[in-house]
Formats: sequence, structure tokens, C-alpha cells
Amino acid sequence: MTGPLARSMRMAEPPQTRSRDFTGSALRLFRRLTPQRGMTVAVMLLGVGGIAIGVIGPRILGHATDLLFNGVIGRQLPAGLTKEQAVEAARARGDGTFADLLSGMDVVPGQGVDFGAVGRTLALALALYLVAALMVWLQALLLNIVVQRTMVALRADVEDKVHRLPLRYFDSRQRGEVLSRVTNDVDNLQQSLSMSITQLLTSVLTVIAVLVMMLTISPLLTLLTVVTVPLSLWVTRSIAKRSRTLFVAQWTNTGRLNAHIEETYSGFTVVKTFGHRAHAEDQFRQLNDDVYHASFGAQFLSGLVSPATIFIGNLSYAAVAVVGGLQVATGQITLGSIQAFIQYVRQFNQPLTQIAGMYNTMQSGIASAERVFDLLDAEEEPSEPDRRLAPDSPTVLPARDGRPGGRVEFDRVWFGYEHGAPVIEDLSLVAEPGTTVAIVGPTGAGKTTLVNLLMRFYDVDSGRILLDGVDISAVSRASLRSRIGMVLQDTWLFAGTVYENIAYGRPEAGRDEVIDAAKAAYVDRFVHTLPDGYETRIDDGGTNISAGEKQLITIARAVLAQPQLLILDEATSSVDTRTEVLIQHAMGRLRRERTSFIIAHRLSTIRDADLILVMQAGRIVERGTHEELLARGGEYAAMVNR
Repeated sequence: MTGPLARSMRMAEPPQTRSRDFTGSALRLFRRLTPQRGMTVAVMLLGVGGIAIGVIGPRILGHATDLLFNGVIGRQLPAGLTKEQAVEAARARGDGTFADLLSGMDVVPGQGVDFGAVGRTLALALALYLVAALMVWLQALLLNIVVQRTMVALRADVEDKVHRLPLRYFDSRQRGEVLSRVTNDVDNLQQSLSMSITQLLTSVLTVIAVLVMMLTISPLLTLLTVVTVPLSLWVTRSIAKRSRTLFVAQWTNTGRLNAHIEETYSGFTVVKTFGHRAHAEDQFRQLNDDVYHASFGAQFLSGLVSPATIFIGNLSYAAVAVVGGLQVATGQITLGSIQAFIQYVRQFNQPLTQIAGMYNTMQSGIASAERVFDLLDAEEEPSEPDRRLAPDSPTVLPARDGRPGGRVEFDRVWFGYEHGAPVIEDLSLVAEPGTTVAIVGPTGAGKTTLVNLLMRFYDVDSGRILLDGVDISAVSRASLRSRIGMVLQDTWLFAGTVYENIAYGRPEAGRDEVIDAAKAAYVDRFVHTLPDGYETRIDDGGTNISAGEKQLITIARAVLAQPQLLILDEATSSVDTRTEVLIQHAMGRLRRERTSFIIAHRLSTIRDADLILVMQAGRIVERGTHEELLARGGEYAAMVNR
């Protein structure tokens, strides 16, 4: 099956709902940060410095607690004794617990709290916290710059890629789906990267720094803290594995929903005319429900990660509190040290909880990254030579017998949209310079496909297409298309003024040339009835002017381009009979010394053509002038009589 039907069926294929390579996509995403490696290194150094200074704070505060506690206990002991004598006296009284506690303290009997030392310690802690905060702030600032520059480069790559994709790519996908990848997925990727990379880097560095500090206080308590980490990782992995599929489905379904919305709004008049509002709303509700269920499931499952890791972390926190209290009571550790250690436990569990909690953000971002990378990895137009042709190059496209160039030859051309299903079969024809070739035939005969091959929107499967003896596959597409003017049945105007839309055909043209082109296409006739004349702004798609006026503007655009070849694909289908007569005169002048291809069904459009080709099922079944074909009494004569 080939052609538009096959392409529409491919668009209806079920969406991808599983992540193909989560780890590979994540690594590829982070590799895109390498162009900012200098700033990335600065970010890492600032992160290491800020976190290293920050984790020292609890240890200093623990020292301040020890100074206070030692002063309180020391003031209760008789002055003149040494600590060893005070410990022996406590044991002699049978107070072994107090003796053990006292042995682990740096206490001076009879000496109270040294508030000066406490003040200096607290001031040091405050200064360190301020420095750490400044470094973390600088880190966040630089990291934001890195992420934004990376996303600017990614958006540029996506935009460049879109222009390198073949027409086949867009024919096989809904426009809204492609737009969703370019807009929604890129925006979601930016948000996810901005949130995740900051927390991920900070969390990993914090875990390492805190772990080192805990080991310096008590290896036993550190072991109690980290023993629950494998359990947290297992729980996180189990939940994330189930939610990952739903995140991929969420963004895939979002693309399908956007495609439906774009299609419905673009054809809103048709929807209203044929009374399909209810059907469109039912489709929307179904697609919206798909997005809802996928999003709800993904967010719900990923939302379980944070409470699960918090619960597991609290188990280690309780174990540390119990064992640490016993160690303080037996003098194995000071009160300030256990206070600092408990703070470290909180600091250790918090990053793990943050990493687990942002798993939903990371997975959502990676799901979008996969869709963006899928676009970036899509097959591009086949490579082409760098050979560019000047419009007046006599060496590459020479004039023939003194006449202007523009001889087009199809030499045994075969082409199919799908392998093994040809749409054009062994087609050969010659269009001499300055002649007009009309192509007629039933829908699906291959008329527009023939034009697409000439424009190199698609490349032939076999055979050649020659322009003045030069194989068009041997020159760049841009050079080829610069010689061709094309007016399609489906007109398109950009958001801008009437003048800007005409000038789009040749931006360097002067205003007088633009006005002359407008007069030649009879645009000037109605422009003066518009509110601002040539400066009247046209809505996106030209919805504020009539279909006939839109087509006249696109014809004026082609006139201004001054092409060597002219292609008219039902170019007068949207104009009235009187306007068509005027356009025929304009086209007659425009076609002088130009090779023209006309696809049309109106007899008045094609009867004066130098050559009429009748196509059926990808083959030319008749060729000749209007009179010759009528006299032959074949397929063309039957079409005229019908």
C-alpha cells in the first residue's frame, strides 16, 4: 500500500510506551554539557568547596555544645581536683555511670562555662555557613548558565534538524506530534535538567562529604546509618522501573493530544460545517483521558519513592539515637559529638530522599529527551554534493540552440513511497525550454508525485531527471529549487503584511518589483480595498482574507521569484472564472521563455498547453496537444466529454 493512505495508516500506529534506553539517553543528555566543560568544572569545585565547608558546621556546633556541657559539669565538681581524681571519687561513691560519662569529657573541676570560647566557636560556625551559602549560590548561578546555554544549543540543533529532514518524515507523522517534540518535550527537558542536575550534583557531594565526617566521629554509628542505603536503593529502583514506562506514555500521549488539537483547530471550519463537534470532543476526551491516566500513574508511583526512603532513613536515625545515647553514657563519645552525628544523619538521609524524590522529574525529562533524540536521530535527506549553481551559469546549465535554458527530461524514472510498491513506473518525458506541459489524470495517478520528484522533495528509485542535461541529483537541492517557482493548490501565507508575503519570493527585490509582481498577478486590484493596503497584516495562515485572494498572493510571490521553471499545481482552483481569465493572461506572460508544468482539471487552464500528458497509475498513457488528443478519441477525449 502506497501514497497518502499508507502514510495516514502509519500515523495511526500505536505510540511508543516503553523507554528504549533510559541509561543511554541520560548519558547522552549529560554529554551535551561538555561544551561548557570549563564552567562545569567551576560548578563542581564550588559545589565541593561549599559542601565541604557546610558539613564542618555541625562538628563546630558540637564542639560548642561540649564547651557548654563541660562548663556545667565542671562547675559542679570541687575545685583543685584533677579529672582523674574526680573520676576515682565518683567510682568510690559507687556512681559508675557518672564516672564513665566524666571520663569521656574534657572537663576541669571547679571551672564553669567559657563563654568567650563558646562565642568564638559560634562566630566561626556562622562565618563558615555564610561562606558555604555564598559558594552554593555561585554554583547555582553558574549551573543555570550551563543549563541554559546547553538548551540554546539543543534548540538550535532541533531547528537545524527539522530543516534537514525529508518530506517523507513529515508525511508519515502528524504535524502536532512533531510540534510537541519541538516545543513541549524540549521545554520539559529544560525544566527537568535545571531541577535535577542541581539537586543531583549537590546531593551526591553532600552524601560523600557527610559520610567522611561521620566516619571521623564513629565508624559503628556510620555503619548503622549506611546499612539501610541498599534497601532504599532497591525500593527506589523497584518503583522507578514501573513508573518509567508511564512517563514515556505520558509524553507520547501528550504528543497525540497536541496533534489532535492542532488538526481540529486548523480545520475548525470543516468541523463545524459537517457537525463533527461532538465527535471531535469525544476524541479529545479519549486522548485527554489517556494523558490523565498515564500522568496520574507516573506521578503516583514516583511519589511513593520519597516517603518510602524517608521511612527507611528514619529506621537508621532511631538506631543511631539509641546506640549513640548508650555510647555517651559509657563515655565512648561526647555529647557534642553525638549531637553532630545526629545532624549528619539528617544531612545524609536528606540528599538520598531528594534524589529519590526527584526521580519523577528525572524520568519525565529522560522520557522527553528520548523523544527529542529520536527526532535528532531521524534519517535526513540523502547527502548531496556541495555543487551550487548560479542562476545564469552557462557552463552548468547551458542554453540550447540559442534559446534560454530550462529543458527538463525524465529518463525511465521509477519511484515508490514504499519499497516494492511503485507509484511512478518507467516514466520518460521531455519538456523543451519555454514550453508549457500540462499533466492531467485521475486522483492518485501520480501527478503531484511527478512534481515532488522534480523539486527533489523525494529522490527517484531509479532513472534520472535532467535539467539542461545535468542530473538534478548531482547538484544541491537549494541550487535546484532556486530556479523553480511553485504555486500549490494548498496556499500558505505567513503572519505578516501582504507586502512581506509577496516579497518572500525574492527578499532582495525592491519595492517597485514587488508592486509590479502584485499587478501582474492582479493582487494590486484588491489590495487597495484592504484597510492598510500592502501593509495590511495577514493572520497566521491568511484566515482574514478570502481563499482566492490568498492564491493570488502566492501567484504574485512566484512571479516575483522570476524562476527558470514554473510549477502550477491547481493554482487557479480557488478563484472565480473572471479572475481565472485574468490570471491566465498573467501566467501567459510569466510562462514566456520559461518551462512550465501545470497540474489542473479545468479545461480552460490546459487547452493552450504545448504538451498535455495523461497519466494513469503512474504511467503516461497519452501525450499530445489538445487538438491531437481530442482527435485521437482516447482517455483525454473521454475526460473532456465528461
